[in-house]
Amino acid sequence: MKIALLTDGIMPFVLGGMQKHSTFLAKYLTLNGCKVSLYHCVNNGCEIPSSNDVNKVLFNGSNNLHKIVGFQFPESKKIPGHYIRDSFRYSEEIYDEIKSEINDYDFIYIKGFSGWKLLQEKKNNLKTPPIGINFHGMNMFLPIKGGKSRLSQFLFRKPVVFNMKYSDFVFSYGGFVTNTIENTGVNKNKIIEIPTGIEEEWLKEDSVKSVSNPIRFVFIGRYDLVKGIKELNQAISELKDYCFHFSFIGPFPEKNRIKSNNVTYEGYVNNDELLKEYLSNADVLVLPSFSEGMPNVILEAMAFGLAILATNVGAVSLMVNNENGILLNQVDANSIKKGLIKFIEMRDIELIEMKEKSIISIKRNFLWSNIIENLVKELSNKVSNK
Repeated sequence: MKIALLTDGIMPFVLGGMQKHSTFLAKYLTLNGCKVSLYHCVNNGCEIPSSNDVNKVLFNGSNNLHKIVGFQFPESKKIPGHYIRDSFRYSEEIYDEIKSEINDYDFIYIKGFSGWKLLQEKKNNLKTPPIGINFHGMNMFLPIKGGKSRLSQFLFRKPVVFNMKYSDFVFSYGGFVTNTIENTGVNKNKIIEIPTGIEEEWLKEDSVKSVSNPIRFVFIGRYDLVKGIKELNQAISELKDYCFHFSFIGPFPEKNRIKSNNVTYEGYVNNDELLKEYLSNADVLVLPSFSEGMPNVILEAMAFGLAILATNVGAVSLMVNNENGILLNQVDANSIKKGLIKFIEMRDIELIEMKEKSIISIKRNFLWSNIIENLVKELSNKVSNK
């Protein structure tokens, strides 16, 4: 099957969850026998990597993508709506490059707004192969904190609805993400549910054999009100009578840090080996977000045998249940505090069992090799029925 993958970047040339997902799509679709043509970008002003550079990152010389076309993402003055306008300009550049060979492909997989111009032409009766689009967590339709963020959401919604409307299929992680997509008016028959995944090299089964004394919690991410940070900070501050350790990994302003001997801040980590080291020393990942899609950090923590304390949002419930963690139904300091206390007071044997269940769930449901195999079958069915 020949697949065109249109995306706004791949790791490590552009950092981000969507970019990481695009990287694995390109890699594992190729390893599954597909001929993948990658259309990607780097940030404005950055050097576009050569095809050799991209293939080396993906396959370390053992394989190659069918075709690689790189761009610099356009950049305009930072006034409200600039990213939307720049995204359309980027989609125009991709369309100019792909239009002469559109019908050479069996399927076109669009990430974000990368295919906006193509879908505009499709609306105007351009013949295309089946097209699927992925907006990941659909955060522009979910609860958010701050007036500036709400304005950004508002600006995103109309173009997101347009892009989904004129795609043949819309990808969803499942769970509440599917509900959110349906609530925008997308027919459920158009929705393809495929979870995200993790590579087998992340599995570390020996980390589940014991529990730290005291128990060690970890939060991984940036300081963002949507992540429930204020509520988490308050919950931790109210646990003065309990014995535990809490690590924050990510960029946290000094003024927003908790001053306590049992709370440490490790800073931003952009190194998988160092991140794995932190995970191997922890027992429970804490992610009390107001909104999420299907966070990679939960899969990474589960692969290292961590139990999970997270909010029941997005597709989190596909990864976390009462066997391997605790799901919060709301984000407030009291709910988070109760969840932390439950883990602190849990018997070691119960927590070890939860940690083991995380590993088992990754093996059964979230390895990229299995996910891509299911995706290829799904796409083949869609192509044959088109």
